[in-house]
Amino acid sequence: MATLVVCVDRTDDIGRKTGLKTPVVGWEAVRSLVTDVGLADPEDSSVNTLLETLRVARDLRDADEETVVAVVSGASESVVGADRAVGQQLDGLLETHDIESAIVVIDSAEDERLVPVVESRLRVDSVDRVVVRQARDIESTYYLLKQFLADEELRQTVLVPLGVALVAFPVLALWRGPAVGAATITAVVGLFLLYKGFAVDDVTKDIAQRTQTALYSGNVSVVTYVVAAGLTMVGLFVGALAVSDLENAEGVVIPTMQFVFDAVPWLAGAGVTASVGRLLDEAIGSEEVPRATINIPFLLVSVGLVVRGFAAYFLERAAYIGSVRLPELAVGASSLGPFVLSAGERLAVYVVAAVLLALVGVRVASVLSSNAVDEAEAELEHGS
Repeated sequence: MATLVVCVDRTDDIGRKTGLKTPVVGWEAVRSLVTDVGLADPEDSSVNTLLETLRVARDLRDADEETVVAVVSGASESVVGADRAVGQQLDGLLETHDIESAIVVIDSAEDERLVPVVESRLRVDSVDRVVVRQARDIESTYYLLKQFLADEELRQTVLVPLGVALVAFPVLALWRGPAVGAATITAVVGLFLLYKGFAVDDVTKDIAQRTQTALYSGNVSVVTYVVAAGLTMVGLFVGALAVSDLENAEGVVIPTMQFVFDAVPWLAGAGVTASVGRLLDEAIGSEEVPRATINIPFLLVSVGLVVRGFAAYFLERAAYIGSVRLPELAVGASSLGPFVLSAGERLAVYVVAAVLLALVGVRVASVLSSNAVDEAEAELEHGS
């Protein structure tokens, strides 16, 4: 079994400059090809690549390994045609020689794209890239820039914002002054980086696709999501209005608690509305509704009760809201009350109510899920 030491030329520079057809196989043939390429273009890096191919083959022979030296190229006008031509030449070499593995010798990033073509036909033990010492930094920079400019997404992400900034800065500098121009450009670039960093475009696209799918499928959740958005805006408005009415409130704790106390009922209602819409979609579209989906509305109300209870506790301790007064309750000939709940007792009532409601949600979800499973099993037994 032999090792194929192959020099690949995707753009067929060797064939165009020498007029020879590839593949060129054999030590003497490749050594003669070095002279032909050198005479045609002494500055071509292909000369160094061919010499490196001969050197690798010589070292393997000195180590008592059988080698086959060859040069293949993509003699075609198109990229796909060039890759197919290289593949056909490799197939011919595999048919005429007993080859076990290959060592690929290249001199550019363009030729490196042929490595998968070689790997699809036999095992590649090594890829030897030849870079001329005098041109190492220049060539590396050139190929990096070439790959960068060939990527459309990178061009749009980097070059377009940079170009807009360079065009907008002189206009803003002449209109409002250099300081305003620099500050505006910096702010816009910062917003753009945050936009790309948080993948806002992907999130927006995903939301748009989901909305379109929901509209065409006729889901009930479309309506409930709109109602939930409206309730959310109402809750934010009510909370902000309550904060604006505060007097003699120093710091941020009391305004925050006041906002939470007034906004949470609306926000919890928005969450329940959205979850109920999703629950209806699940119930209509599938035979079995997930237990978590059934339990979500109860959990949202429970969390809302707990949050509102803590906000009420802080506000009552700060004397911004009054205590809860329960009226007198008449039970037959006896009566109870009236009662006044302290801040701690009010908080305890909220917490206990939230826990009880969460337990009710778990129980309802368990019962409904069990009924769905029993009905499915009954239908299977009836069908069998």
